Amino acid sequence: MALSALTGQPVRIRNIRAKRPKPGLARQHLVAVQAAASLSGGVLEGDALNSTELTFKPGPSKIAGGDFKFDIGSAGSVTLVLQTVLPLLLFADKESTVTIIGGTHNPLCPPFDFLHDTFIPILARAGFHIGIKLVRHGFYPAGGGCITASVRPLSLCVPSITPISLLARGAEAGHSAMVAVANMPQSVADNEAAVVRKALDWKGEAVRSVRIKDATGPGNVVLLQARFEHVTETVTVIGERRASAEEVAGKGCAEMARYLAADAPVGEHLADQLLLPMVLGVGGTFRATEASLHFTTNIDVIHQFLGGGLITYGPDAAVGAAGSDAGEGTGSVATESAAVSAGAGGVGSSVAAAGGAAASATAPGTSIAGAVVVTVRPWKRLG
Repeated sequence: MALSALTGQPVRIRNIRAKRPKPGLARQHLVAVQAAASLSGGVLEGDALNSTELTFKPGPSKIAGGDFKFDIGSAGSVTLVLQTVLPLLLFADKESTVTIIGGTHNPLCPPFDFLHDTFIPILARAGFHIGIKLVRHGFYPAGGGCITASVRPLSLCVPSITPISLLARGAEAGHSAMVAVANMPQSVADNEAAVVRKALDWKGEAVRSVRIKDATGPGNVVLLQARFEHVTETVTVIGERRASAEEVAGKGCAEMARYLAADAPVGEHLADQLLLPMVLGVGGTFRATEASLHFTTNIDVIHQFLGGGLITYGPDAAVGAAGSDAGEGTGSVATESAAVSAGAGGVGSSVAAAGGAAASATAPGTSIAGAVVVTVRPWKRLG
């Protein structure tokens, strides 16, 4: 949606979330696409709950900044909505503030803490001016959470914007675990905290079990963070009904252990999140623990809208010294390959320019299990 609005290219998305138990647009996806359309003055067709096909025609006017409020009306992810409108607000005509109401900590979505502690600090070091605040927690199914964000357009950040260079973690700066419950027995958090202490050998005040008092419904989250000089890795697992402490906390500990066993600074989830702001900004280079399907999907969608060759990646060992160009022949995604949307579309969706044939839903790129070096060239010159 954002790329369509920024480039003026109409887009049709088919087979939206086709392989999910409940196909089509969920409420958070619907609010996200409607928010993008309202910000850009575009026209939507098919924007309804459970819709499996969506067409968007961008508006002719520039994106107007201002104060915006979006209420999902459920526990749908507020961060998904923010990530949809953020690229647009980076190209608005003035600074903007956004208030979003819904779920702040959701399964299969980046939680507030990931954006606040992992994603935004990296953009801030590159000169982006984005602020985010947690006003109130919101868990499934009650929702009612709230975040606010402030965004300064890139045109007002030049010349402070610099390429992102994240090739090493740097010195260790500590680790922590926060195991929290809302409107649930404290013993749930205490049991999960015990699992974390044993599995990761984190001791003392590094592991805390806390009670969240501002949520309107029950909720449980295990939040693990490993802090380094240049990056903070955030791993979050949301507790689910009938899932044991060992299952919930153990899942997060296993993911954190995999990250700590590697040496690349950028984790699996951060890798695909960085691509769009980097290509819209001034590019850069980073090392990631792996190239996931979400990662290759994002590359393919970006290339379909902005042209091929902007993002290249390859196995860490294959490119020699960290930071060298992987070259378009090593793991890069061809622009004519199929796009599988990992955002509003979800796995199983296909994207095509409106009026043309929809792309097939085959995997768009080559996922790589080991560490990769990623090089991103900017879409266009800022300023």
